[in-house]
Amino acid sequence: MSDTSVLTRAEAIERHQLLDVRSARLDLDLTRGPEVFGSTTVIRFGCATPGAGTFVDVKPAALHRVVLNGRDLDVSALAAGRFPLTGLAAENELTVEADMAYSHTGEGMHRFTDPADGEVYLYTQSFLDDGPRVFASFDQPDLKAEFTVAVTAPPQWTVVANSLGSQVAPGRWEFAPTARISSYLVSVVAGPLHSVRAEHDGIPLGLHCRRSLARELDAEAAELLEVTRQGFDHYHRIFRRRYPFDSYDQCFVPEFNAGAMENPGCVTLRDEFVFRSAVADTEREERAIVVVHEMAHMWFGDLVTMKWWDDLWLNESFAEFMAYTVTAESTRFGGAWTGFATKRKGWGYDADQRPSTHPVAPGAVDDTAQALQNFDGISYAKGAAALRQLVAWLGEEQFLAGVNDYFDRHAFGNATLDDLLAALAAAGGRDVHGWADRWLRTTGVDTLRLADGRVEHTSADGVLRPHLLSVGHYRRTAAGALEPAGRESLELAADGGGAELAGAELTLLNDTDLGYVKIRLDADSWATVRGSLGAIPEELARAVLWDSARDQVRDGELAPGAYLELVAAHLPGETSVHLVDGVLTFARDFVVDCAVPPADRPAALALLAEVSRALLRRTEGAPDDSGLRLVAARAVIATAGSEAQAAELGDWLAAGSVPGGPVLDPDLRWQLLLRLCVLGAAGEPAIAAELAADPSDTSEEGAARCRAALPDPAAKEAAWQALFHGELSNYLATATAKGLWQPEQAELLDDLTLRYFEDLAPAAARRGPALARVLTQSAFPVFAATERTVRAAEACLADPELTAATRRGLVDRLDTLRRAVRARELASPAGAGTAGE
Repeated sequence: MSDTSVLTRAEAIERHQLLDVRSARLDLDLTRGPEVFGSTTVIRFGCATPGAGTFVDVKPAALHRVVLNGRDLDVSALAAGRFPLTGLAAENELTVEADMAYSHTGEGMHRFTDPADGEVYLYTQSFLDDGPRVFASFDQPDLKAEFTVAVTAPPQWTVVANSLGSQVAPGRWEFAPTARISSYLVSVVAGPLHSVRAEHDGIPLGLHCRRSLARELDAEAAELLEVTRQGFDHYHRIFRRRYPFDSYDQCFVPEFNAGAMENPGCVTLRDEFVFRSAVADTEREERAIVVVHEMAHMWFGDLVTMKWWDDLWLNESFAEFMAYTVTAESTRFGGAWTGFATKRKGWGYDADQRPSTHPVAPGAVDDTAQALQNFDGISYAKGAAALRQLVAWLGEEQFLAGVNDYFDRHAFGNATLDDLLAALAAAGGRDVHGWADRWLRTTGVDTLRLADGRVEHTSADGVLRPHLLSVGHYRRTAAGALEPAGRESLELAADGGGAELAGAELTLLNDTDLGYVKIRLDADSWATVRGSLGAIPEELARAVLWDSARDQVRDGELAPGAYLELVAAHLPGETSVHLVDGVLTFARDFVVDCAVPPADRPAALALLAEVSRALLRRTEGAPDDSGLRLVAARAVIATAGSEAQAAELGDWLAAGSVPGGPVLDPDLRWQLLLRLCVLGAAGEPAIAAELAADPSDTSEEGAARCRAALPDPAAKEAAWQALFHGELSNYLATATAKGLWQPEQAELLDDLTLRYFEDLAPAAARRGPALARVLTQSAFPVFAATERTVRAAEACLADPELTAATRRGLVDRLDTLRRAVRARELASPAGAGTAGE
C-alpha cells in the first residue's frame, strides 16, 4: 500500500497562493455512541482567483453534506481524504457535515474507556495531518484561521478547548474564538474530568485528568503549578511578547503517543505524568522539562509557526533548547543538562549516524508523510545542541534580541529558516547564515580525537562544523583521587586545523558537554578513565565519559565486555541518578540483551545483577530523596536470572516490599511479576490476581506484557495474533510487543523472528502510522543479532509498498541490529578490550 492522502509541498504552495482563510466554526456532537461523533465545520475564506478550484481535507466515517456558497455538492466526490471545490468566489462559505470515527491509536479523536470505573474520555490529536479526522479544514501550517468551537457532550462531562469557554446549557459547551492558529493545533478534551484551577500573572491555569487519577493529580498539583509559574516567569523575562493566548490548560490524557502536544491554551500530556507510583527525581525533572517545552511552543510554533514542515526545527529544536535552559535556570532541577547528556543527546547522536539521517533544517520535505518521519532525535536533541552552540558563539543577549525581533515581525503568522537567520544576523552582527550552512544544512557527527597533545577534527561525511567547547584537565592527588587541574576554552574552525593542548593525566574534551561531538581520548587518558572514572568530581564530566564509552560500543570500537568492566568498577559508587539510570539502561537493553553473544549472556547478566545489588546495598537505610534506591531496586528486578534470584523476587512480591524499601507499588509489582513470568516462575493465576487487585489501565498493560512474556508457545501465539492481526490500542500493542521478545527465550522465539518480517508490512499498513511505529520499534526483534536477521530485515525493506512510517522505522532498527551484530563480533570476556589506543 502507499500513502494515498498525503499533502505535497507543491500542493500546499498552490493552495496557500489561492486561499486566505478567515475563520472556521466547529460544532462537535459527542453523544452519538461509541463508534462515531458528529462534526460540522463552517469555513469562511477568500480566493485570490475567482472561478478557480481547490480541495478541502476531510476524513469521515460518513460524509453527509457539503455546501459551498449555498450550493449543495455531491458527497460522492470525496476521494482519499479530499473533497474537490470548484468555481470558487472571491469570498466563500463552506459547510461540511459528517460523522467521524473515534480512534484507539492516538490519532484524530481518541476514545478511551477507563477500566478503573468504566468512564469514557475523549481527546483530539490534530497533528500532523490528523485534524481532518475530526473536522474539515485546509490542513496546512500556513493557512491559519480563527477557530470557534462548540461541543455537545453528556451533561456530566467537562469540555476543555483552546480558549476560554463555558457550559451554556446542560451538555452544551461554547468557546471564545482563538487567535489565528494553524489547524493542526486545534484541541478538544472531554469527559468526566477532575480539575485543579489556579491563576498566575493574569493567566487562568487549569490541570485536568480522568477521575480515577484525581487523588494523584491533587498530590502532584503543587509541583506542576510551581513549574508552570516558573516557566511563565522565565519566558516573560526574556521575551518582549507576553503569553499570547487567553488561558493555559494542561490536560493529562490516556494512551497519548507523544510526551505532550503544544495546542495553544489546551496542552495535552500523557497521563503517566500524573504519577501513580514512586518515581525518581529524574522523572520529576523530565516532567518539568516537558511542561516548559510545551510552554515554549506557545511562542515557537503557535505564535509564529513554520510555513512548511521542512522548518519543523523552528518548533522543536527551539522548544527543546528552551526547555532545558529554563528547567536548569528557573526550577529546582538545576542538573537538567546532565539529563540531556545522559538520555536525550544519545537519541540525537544515534539518529544522526543512521542511513535515515537528515539535516536539522532539510532542504526539502516533499510531503506530510515524509515530514512525520522527521520528528526524531535530530529535530529535537541535535537541534537543541546546535542552538547551544549558536548561543555560545553569538552571545545570549544578541540571540534573544534576534528572537524577539523575529516574534514581533511574524506574530500570528508563519516564517521560514531564512526569516529567523535574518533576525539573528541583524541582532548579532555575525555570519549566522554561514554558521547555519554548516550546522543546520548538513548531516552527521564530528569526532574530536586527542592524540599526542593534538586535537584531530574529523567527520564521517567529510563536512566539518565549527565548535566552541571547553577542555578539562585532571591530575591525581597524593591520596590517589582525581582533581581538576584547569579548564580552557577551545574554538575549532571548520577547516580541520585542529589544536594543540597541554598534557595531563586526563584531558577531557567537551568536559561541560557544550559541544555536539563525539569524543575519543588518547591512550593515557583512557587508562586513567578505566581506573578512575568514578573519582572524577564533576557529574557532567562523568556523563561525557560514559557517553563516549556508549558510542564506542555502538561504533564497534569498544568490546561489550570492556564496557561492562567499566560498569562493574565505577557504577556501584556512583551518586548521580542520571548516570546510574542511563548507564544501567544501556548496559541491559543494548550490551547484555543484544551485543553480548548468547553463550556469554548469563555471565554478563549476572555481572549487571551484582552491580545493581551493590547499589541497593549501598543505599539501604539512607534517605532516598533522589530516587537512587528506587532505580537500584528496578535494576535488581530486571537483572534477576537465577532460580535463587527468582525465588527472592517471589518473596518480595509476597511481602509487598523490597527488604529495606521501597514498598512495591503498582509499577514495581508489575515489573517484578514480568520478570517472574519471563523466568517461568509465575503464570496466569498470578497475572489474573494482580489485575483483579488493581483494575486500572496500567494493570491491563502490565498483564498484556506479562502474558506475552510467558515462556509458552501458546502464549506467544496469542500475543502474536493480538499484535499483528488484532485491534489493540496503541498502548496495549506496545505492552504486548515489549513482553513478546525475551533473550532468555531465544530458542522458543526463533521461528517468530523471521515471521516478524513477513507479517510486519500488512499489519502496519492496516493499522496506520502510529501502530507502524510501535511495530517497528517495540516489536522489532533486535535481540536476535545475527546475519540471518539482518538479511531478513533487508529483504523486508526491499518491498516497494512499505508505508513511509514502516520504512523509516525498519531502517532505524536495522541500523541498531547491525551495530549489535558488529559488537558481538568484537565481544570478549569482561575486562578485555581497550579504547583510545
